[in-house]
Amino acid sequence: MSVAALILPFLAAAAPAPASGPITVTGHAWAPFISPMGEPYRAHSPTDDTLANWFARADRNRDGLLTADEMQADAERFYAVLDADRNGDIDPDELANYEYEIAPDIQVMSKTRAAPGTVAPRPPETRAEGDSGRRRHGHDDDDFSSLAIGGGLQGAARYGLLNIPEPVAAADTDFDRGISLAEFRQAAISRFALLDASHSGKLTLNQLQALRPVISRNGRAKRIKDAADTRVGNPLPAGN
Repeated sequence: MSVAALILPFLAAAAPAPASGPITVTGHAWAPFISPMGEPYRAHSPTDDTLANWFARADRNRDGLLTADEMQADAERFYAVLDADRNGDIDPDELANYEYEIAPDIQVMSKTRAAPGTVAPRPPETRAEGDSGRRRHGHDDDDFSSLAIGGGLQGAARYGLLNIPEPVAAADTDFDRGISLAEFRQAAISRFALLDASHSGKLTLNQLQALRPVISRNGRAKRIKDAADTRVGNPLPAGN
């Protein structure tokens, strides 16, 4: 037997297997739904209803009604995700992980994204020479409310039901730079009360769908006109 005949089987065994082709990763720049407690729900297709996905998960008994107890239980489930070291406190490092890894969409300076299946907002217009002033910096007159203090939606408020830019940090009611499970539970109860404007003790999916912000044609998130102001905090004093 020739030397070549002896060597070839060993070379064949040592040769790497042929590549199976490139791995393709497809990403969608669609807006997520941010739950009242700050959990992001992301769409995987243009018809994916992210709010409905959260509602179905939170509605534990599948009766089509969300109660305060169910919302609190859903908050406890998400808290377990945030509290990575299981010490009963969301510390600054875990909060940073939430803001940069779990839900980077809530960062104030991030670009507002459209919901699945919607047309992307048009780019801002520049002010033309001789413009009457109706369009400035790409905004019509009816969009100026979004530029006023307290008038625009920022952070998580652009993708959620409540005007809370950072839902997890906002649960820190004693300002000790940590969020306990008790604080997170209480935040869930308080936020349910904000959503339950009729004080019926239950919420339907249709009720919540009506509270979602709308994305204007220039990409700004705004509340539906005349919708209840459910912002958390002390309002500015009304002018005389």
